[in-house]
Amino acid sequence: MTSILVVEDDHAIRAAVQRGLRERDFAVATAATGLAGLEHVLHEAPQVVLLDLGLPDVDGLTLISMIRAASQVPIIVITAQDDDPTMVKALDGGADDYVVKPFGTEQVAARIRAVLRRGGRESAPESIRVGELVVDERSRTASLAGEPLDLARKEFDVLLLLASRSGEVVTKRELLTEVWHQAYGGSDRTVDVHLSWLRRKLGESAAEPRYLVSVRGVGVRLVDPRAGDG
Repeated sequence: MTSILVVEDDHAIRAAVQRGLRERDFAVATAATGLAGLEHVLHEAPQVVLLDLGLPDVDGLTLISMIRAASQVPIIVITAQDDDPTMVKALDGGADDYVVKPFGTEQVAARIRAVLRRGGRESAPESIRVGELVVDERSRTASLAGEPLDLARKEFDVLLLLASRSGEVVTKRELLTEVWHQAYGGSDRTVDVHLSWLRRKLGESAAEPRYLVSVRGVGVRLVDPRAGDG
Protein backbone atom coordinates (compact mmCIF):
# COMPACT_ATOMS: atom_id res chain seq x y z
CA MET A 1 0.00 0.00 0.00
CA THR A 2 1.39 3.40 -1.04
CA SER A 3 2.13 5.69 1.92
CA ILE A 4 1.16 9.35 1.55
CA LEU A 5 1.91 12.31 3.80
CA VAL A 6 -0.47 15.29 3.61
CA VAL A 7 1.03 18.53 4.98
CA GLU A 8 -1.90 20.94 5.23
CA ASP A 9 -2.87 23.37 8.00
CA ASP A 10 -6.58 23.59 7.08
CA HIS A 11 -8.29 20.85 9.10
CA ALA A 12 -11.25 20.44 6.74
CA ILE A 13 -9.06 20.07 3.64
CA ARG A 14 -6.61 17.81 5.45
CA ALA A 15 -9.40 15.51 6.63
CA ALA A 16 -11.12 15.45 3.23
CA VAL A 17 -7.92 14.55 1.37
CA GLN A 18 -7.05 11.89 3.94
CA ARG A 19 -10.51 10.35 3.75
CA GLY A 20 -10.65 10.42 -0.06
CA LEU A 21 -7.22 8.83 -0.51
CA ARG A 22 -7.88 6.17 2.13
CA GLU A 23 -11.02 5.22 0.20
CA ARG A 24 -8.70 4.65 -2.77
CA ASP A 25 -6.47 2.30 -0.76
CA PHE A 26 -3.65 4.69 0.08
CA ALA A 27 -2.10 4.75 3.55
CA VAL A 28 -2.38 8.40 4.60
CA ALA A 29 -0.68 10.29 7.42
CA THR A 30 -1.13 14.02 8.03
CA ALA A 31 0.73 16.96 9.49
CA ALA A 32 -0.67 20.43 10.26
CA THR A 33 2.69 22.24 10.21
CA GLY A 34 5.74 22.23 8.01
CA LEU A 35 8.17 21.13 10.69
CA ALA A 36 5.92 18.25 11.73
CA GLY A 37 5.79 17.23 8.09
CA LEU A 38 9.56 17.40 7.76
CA GLU A 39 9.98 15.24 10.87
CA HIS A 40 7.58 12.67 9.40
CA VAL A 41 9.53 12.57 6.14
CA LEU A 42 12.79 12.01 8.01
CA HIS A 43 11.49 9.27 10.31
CA GLU A 44 8.69 7.54 8.38
CA ALA A 45 9.87 7.87 4.74
CA PRO A 46 6.50 8.26 2.99
CA GLN A 47 6.38 7.47 -0.73
CA VAL A 48 4.69 10.75 -1.72
CA VAL A 49 4.23 14.11 0.02
CA LEU A 50 1.24 16.37 -0.67
CA LEU A 51 2.34 19.82 0.46
CA ASP A 52 0.36 23.02 0.99
CA LEU A 53 2.43 26.17 0.46
CA GLY A 54 0.56 28.34 3.00
CA LEU A 55 1.78 26.78 6.23
CA PRO A 56 1.74 28.58 9.59
CA ASP A 57 5.32 27.93 10.68
CA VAL A 58 7.48 27.75 7.56
CA ASP A 59 7.05 28.90 4.00
CA GLY A 60 6.10 26.01 1.73
CA LEU A 61 8.80 26.86 -0.83
CA THR A 62 11.39 26.79 1.95
CA LEU A 63 10.04 23.47 3.18
CA ILE A 64 10.43 21.95 -0.29
CA SER A 65 14.16 22.76 -0.21
CA MET A 66 14.44 21.40 3.34
CA ILE A 67 12.83 18.11 2.31
CA ARG A 68 14.98 17.94 -0.81
CA ALA A 69 18.13 18.30 1.28
CA ALA A 70 17.26 15.02 3.00
CA SER A 71 15.03 13.03 0.64
CA GLN A 72 14.09 12.47 -2.99
CA VAL A 73 10.48 11.65 -2.06
CA PRO A 74 8.07 12.94 -4.76
CA ILE A 75 6.42 16.21 -3.71
CA ILE A 76 3.07 17.31 -5.09
CA VAL A 77 2.18 20.88 -4.15
CA ILE A 78 -1.49 21.43 -3.24
CA THR A 79 -2.19 25.14 -3.16
CA ALA A 80 -4.68 27.93 -3.79
CA GLN A 81 -1.88 29.98 -5.37
CA ASP A 82 -2.38 29.45 -9.09
CA ASP A 83 -0.02 32.18 -10.31
CA ASP A 84 2.72 31.00 -12.65
CA PRO A 85 5.70 32.54 -10.75
CA THR A 86 4.82 30.60 -7.59
CA MET A 87 4.38 27.36 -9.50
CA VAL A 88 7.68 27.86 -11.33
CA LYS A 89 9.47 28.49 -8.02
CA ALA A 90 7.93 25.36 -6.52
CA LEU A 91 8.90 23.16 -9.46
CA ASP A 92 12.38 24.67 -9.76
CA GLY A 93 12.80 24.24 -6.00
CA GLY A 94 12.24 20.49 -6.20
CA ALA A 95 8.50 19.84 -6.38
CA ASP A 96 7.46 17.15 -8.86
CA ASP A 97 3.94 18.36 -9.62
CA TYR A 98 1.22 20.66 -8.33
CA VAL A 99 -2.57 20.75 -7.99
CA VAL A 100 -4.52 23.97 -7.59
CA LYS A 101 -7.38 24.13 -5.09
CA PRO A 102 -10.21 23.29 -5.31
CA PHE A 103 -9.43 19.82 -6.61
CA GLY A 104 -11.04 16.40 -6.67
CA THR A 105 -9.58 13.37 -4.94
CA GLU A 106 -9.47 11.42 -8.19
CA GLN A 107 -7.29 14.12 -9.74
CA VAL A 108 -4.88 13.98 -6.79
CA ALA A 109 -4.80 10.17 -6.97
CA ALA A 110 -3.95 10.39 -10.68
CA ARG A 111 -1.09 12.79 -9.95
CA ILE A 112 0.22 10.43 -7.25
CA ARG A 113 0.21 7.50 -9.67
CA ALA A 114 1.96 9.64 -12.28
CA VAL A 115 4.84 10.77 -10.05
CA LEU A 116 5.33 7.22 -8.80
CA ARG A 117 5.56 5.93 -12.36
CA ARG A 118 7.98 8.66 -13.41
CA GLY A 119 10.22 7.81 -10.48
CA GLY A 120 9.94 4.07 -10.98
CA ARG A 121 8.63 3.76 -7.43
CA GLU A 122 5.53 1.74 -8.21
CA SER A 123 5.84 -2.01 -8.18
CA ALA A 124 5.18 -2.18 -11.91
CA PRO A 125 6.48 -5.08 -13.98
CA GLU A 126 9.57 -4.44 -16.03
CA SER A 127 7.54 -4.94 -19.21
CA ILE A 128 3.88 -5.11 -20.12
CA ARG A 129 2.70 -7.46 -22.86
CA VAL A 130 -0.60 -7.02 -24.69
CA GLY A 131 -0.89 -9.41 -27.60
CA GLU A 132 2.27 -8.97 -29.68
CA LEU A 133 2.86 -5.52 -28.21
CA VAL A 134 5.52 -5.24 -25.48
CA VAL A 135 6.06 -2.01 -23.53
CA ASP A 136 9.11 -1.82 -21.29
CA GLU A 137 8.84 0.99 -18.76
CA ARG A 138 12.39 0.82 -17.41
CA SER A 139 14.11 1.09 -20.79
CA ARG A 140 11.28 3.20 -22.27
CA THR A 141 11.09 0.97 -25.33
CA ALA A 142 8.23 -0.73 -27.11
CA SER A 143 8.05 -3.40 -29.78
CA LEU A 144 5.34 -4.95 -31.93
CA ALA A 145 5.73 -8.55 -33.11
CA GLY A 146 9.41 -8.32 -32.18
CA GLU A 147 10.01 -5.14 -34.19
CA PRO A 148 11.01 -2.01 -32.23
CA LEU A 149 8.66 0.97 -32.40
CA ASP A 150 10.17 4.41 -32.94
CA LEU A 151 8.10 6.44 -30.50
CA ALA A 152 8.40 10.06 -29.44
CA ARG A 153 8.45 10.71 -25.69
CA LYS A 154 4.77 11.61 -25.35
CA GLU A 155 3.73 8.77 -27.66
CA PHE A 156 5.53 6.33 -25.38
CA ASP A 157 3.96 7.91 -22.28
CA VAL A 158 0.48 7.54 -23.79
CA LEU A 159 1.15 3.95 -24.79
CA LEU A 160 2.57 3.10 -21.35
CA LEU A 161 -0.46 4.52 -19.56
CA LEU A 162 -2.87 2.63 -21.82
CA ALA A 163 -0.84 -0.60 -21.51
CA SER A 164 -0.74 -0.30 -17.71
CA ARG A 165 -4.54 -0.22 -17.78
CA SER A 166 -5.00 -2.71 -20.60
CA GLY A 167 -8.66 -3.40 -21.35
CA GLU A 168 -9.84 -0.35 -19.39
CA VAL A 169 -11.26 2.78 -20.98
CA VAL A 170 -8.92 5.71 -20.28
CA THR A 171 -10.54 9.11 -20.78
CA LYS A 172 -8.89 11.95 -22.67
CA ARG A 173 -9.01 13.98 -19.48
CA GLU A 174 -7.03 11.27 -17.67
CA LEU A 175 -4.48 11.26 -20.48
CA LEU A 176 -4.16 15.05 -20.28
CA THR A 177 -3.74 14.82 -16.51
CA GLU A 178 -1.18 12.02 -16.37
CA VAL A 179 0.80 12.57 -19.57
CA TRP A 180 0.57 16.33 -20.10
CA HIS A 181 -0.25 17.34 -16.48
CA GLN A 182 -3.12 19.48 -17.73
CA ALA A 183 -6.16 18.45 -15.75
CA TYR A 184 -7.92 21.65 -16.74
CA GLY A 185 -7.52 23.80 -19.81
CA GLY A 186 -5.82 21.13 -21.89
CA SER A 187 -7.02 20.39 -25.39
CA ASP A 188 -8.54 17.05 -26.37
CA ARG A 189 -7.07 17.75 -29.80
CA THR A 190 -3.60 17.20 -28.34
CA VAL A 191 -4.61 13.70 -27.30
CA ASP A 192 -6.30 13.00 -30.65
CA VAL A 193 -3.18 13.95 -32.60
CA HIS A 194 -0.89 11.76 -30.51
CA LEU A 195 -3.30 8.83 -30.70
CA SER A 196 -3.35 9.25 -34.48
CA TRP A 197 0.45 9.15 -34.62
CA LEU A 198 0.51 6.16 -32.30
CA ARG A 199 -2.04 4.29 -34.41
CA ARG A 200 0.04 4.88 -37.51
CA LYS A 201 3.11 3.38 -35.84
CA LEU A 202 1.04 0.40 -34.68
CA GLY A 203 -0.05 -0.16 -38.29
CA GLU A 204 -3.70 0.65 -37.77
CA SER A 205 -6.21 3.48 -38.10
CA ALA A 206 -9.21 4.82 -36.20
CA ALA A 207 -11.46 3.28 -38.85
CA GLU A 208 -9.72 -0.09 -38.62
CA PRO A 209 -8.37 -0.38 -35.06
CA ARG A 210 -6.47 -3.35 -33.72
CA TYR A 211 -4.91 -2.31 -30.41
CA LEU A 212 -6.32 1.18 -29.82
CA VAL A 213 -10.10 1.05 -29.63
CA SER A 214 -11.95 4.36 -29.26
CA VAL A 215 -15.06 4.52 -27.11
CA ARG A 216 -17.08 7.41 -28.51
CA GLY A 217 -17.54 10.24 -26.07
CA VAL A 218 -15.51 8.49 -23.37
CA GLY A 219 -11.91 7.71 -24.32
CA VAL A 220 -9.73 4.90 -25.62
CA ARG A 221 -8.60 1.47 -24.47
CA LEU A 222 -5.72 -0.78 -25.40
CA VAL A 223 -6.78 -4.35 -26.19
CA ASP A 224 -5.29 -7.62 -27.38
CA PRO A 225 -6.65 -8.01 -30.93
CA ARG A 226 -6.18 -11.77 -30.74
CA ALA A 227 -8.67 -11.90 -27.88
CA GLY A 228 -11.45 -10.62 -30.13
CA ASP A 229 -11.86 -7.51 -27.94
CA GLY A 230 -11.70 -5.01 -30.76
